Amino acid sequence: MTTPLTENTCLSELLIDEVADALQQQGFIQLTEFLPAWLATDLQQEAKRLSSIAFKPAGIGRQKDLQLNSQIRTDMTLWLDGESLQQHTYLKCMEQLREGLNRRLFMGLFDFECHFSHYAKGDFYRRHLDAFKGRSNRILSTVFYLNDNWHKNEGGELVLYADEQQSPLLVVPPLFNNCIIFLSDVFPHEVLTSHSDRYSIAGWYRLNNNTTTHLDPSQ
Repeated sequence: MTTPLTENTCLSELLIDEVADALQQQGFIQLTEFLPAWLATDLQQEAKRLSSIAFKPAGIGRQKDLQLNSQIRTDMTLWLDGESLQQHTYLKCMEQLREGLNRRLFMGLFDFECHFSHYAKGDFYRRHLDAFKGRSNRILSTVFYLNDNWHKNEGGELVLYADEQQSPLLVVPPLFNNCIIFLSDVFPHEVLTSHSDRYSIAGWYRLNNNTTTHLDPSQ
């Protein structure tokens, strides 16, 4: 049953403090039980329901430069538009985090965009950066996981690397209601081949690189 969101049921100030401190010290943070359980469950159910009717093959690049390349990634995605209650609530939570990080770190985060991701059996996303220094408005990446009872042999881990290092810095299993947040232009990462249906919400906090009256195009 869905519980109404109130000021105290999304992200605590202590949690936002923890995120800000970790980003300042190491550039990433891995969180457990990130959101209220009811919200994570509602998002999970919506992702599963829409995956077979609304998700589309994920591409590389943005807008007119978007290309499909099954050698790089094979997942399916659906951008969140806030139309459903659970999507609206998730976006409200991430807006709270945006405002909190801007107050603490003066990051200048302008907005947030995100999409559901579905990795079916055999799907992957090869090593990549979400942003390149000086060439993108994506500043902070987030991945929120929607998978119950995930086991190690099911694969699908997110592997974070430090710069050009070949050995992993962090291996993140896609466990239910866990979240990883990291600087978009600092950490190359990949999604290892999934051996079961894997659901998540990938998102990015962005700067407005154009003008105060014209926002960079999203997605």
